[in-house]
Amino acid sequence: MTQPSGIHHLAFMAGDIKKHIAFFSEVMGCPLVALFDMHGVPGGLHAFLRMNDHGYFSIVQLPTVGDIPIELGKTHAGTGAGASAPGTLQHLAFRADSDEALIAMRDRIRSHGVNVIGPIDHGMCRSIYFAGPDQMTLEVATSHEPIDPARWIDPAVLAKAGIDPEEAARFKAPAPYTGPSPVAQPAYDPAKPHQAYPEGMYQAMIRAPDEVIFKNASYSEPPVPA
Repeated sequence: MTQPSGIHHLAFMAGDIKKHIAFFSEVMGCPLVALFDMHGVPGGLHAFLRMNDHGYFSIVQLPTVGDIPIELGKTHAGTGAGASAPGTLQHLAFRADSDEALIAMRDRIRSHGVNVIGPIDHGMCRSIYFAGPDQMTLEVATSHEPIDPARWIDPAVLAKAGIDPEEAARFKAPAPYTGPSPVAQPAYDPAKPHQAYPEGMYQAMIRAPDEVIFKNASYSEPPVPA
């Protein structure tokens, strides 16, 4: 089936990239594996920290980011129960492979002076909760088995979410993609989601052939010569 196979990397904005690198390497145990000038973004710095061979944690620092205010309830949720603006990340949960690994992560984080709440048993997972730099709301969770939709999709909550039975059936079993490849870029439709580039630049980008974008926007060589 054509669907994502996992998360390659999560990218967070930082006012001070060193502070974030220190937290996610020393406190969380993720090795720094890349730090370079952000491709195509003047003044930008981009870091990658390894979670495993298939997943990375990414930090971006751009000029003047430190001047943008953090507003709890708007830019950040602040807790796993807090609100933030639509489209923002409410919280991030890392994965631990076992209960023992979860406790080990709790103890590692606490040993760096960071307060950790938990573990808490949610049935589908057991979790610990803590904060990261710049008011990040973070979690580490472990599950003993895959989530069973028959037990965890509540019909009453489907109704609260405005999802009817026909829609629920589609969402639980998304249709596989069996169409052609490549697919031409669709015509611009303002009702669809769009990236927030300047209007003229964005229109030129979506009109450009894929091979032109690949040729002109790719940065394939590492910054350090072999």
